[in-house]
Amino acid sequence: MIYAFDTFYYEDLAKTVCIAFENWTSETESVIYSENTEISSDYQSGAFYKRELPCILSLLRKIDLKEGDLIIVDGYVTLDNSGKIGLGGYLYQSLNKKYPVIGIAKNGFASEDDLRRTVFRGESKTPLFLTAIGSDVEEAKTNVENMHGLYRMPTLLKKLDQLTREKDELNVRN
Repeated sequence: MIYAFDTFYYEDLAKTVCIAFENWTSETESVIYSENTEISSDYQSGAFYKRELPCILSLLRKIDLKEGDLIIVDGYVTLDNSGKIGLGGYLYQSLNKKYPVIGIAKNGFASEDDLRRTVFRGESKTPLFLTAIGSDVEEAKTNVENMHGLYRMPTLLKKLDQLTREKDELNVRN
């Protein structure tokens, strides 16, 4: 199973949503998980993970990860060639390096990272930025290129982004 996570911040809470789907070419999700949590820390430039990681880990308590599962985060896994990691890297460490983590970011990051790939989808001239840990980055790039949808953002990742912005309580939907 593939589990894609995103968090949106409101004034007093963070809404984290996870869409689970069977394979890279899935058009629809298998399950949607959602949780609203109090914001645990203010945004710190260069330390985004401190704000979002607790939200993802909290929602992961509702999910029974199994061997072979993979996680997608909205952000970066690695940040540069010196070994600095982002949200996905911290998540990978928090999960004892048992589950591959793919980071898909919408905005570029200034430092050089030989593990970062640009992904162009559909007719878009604007890439997505992909990083990975625990998984081959070239294979991950091909998988993201082949995800369902005709546009820059794959169908399920666009839905994920939309769900985080809906101020309601989804809990779990099958």
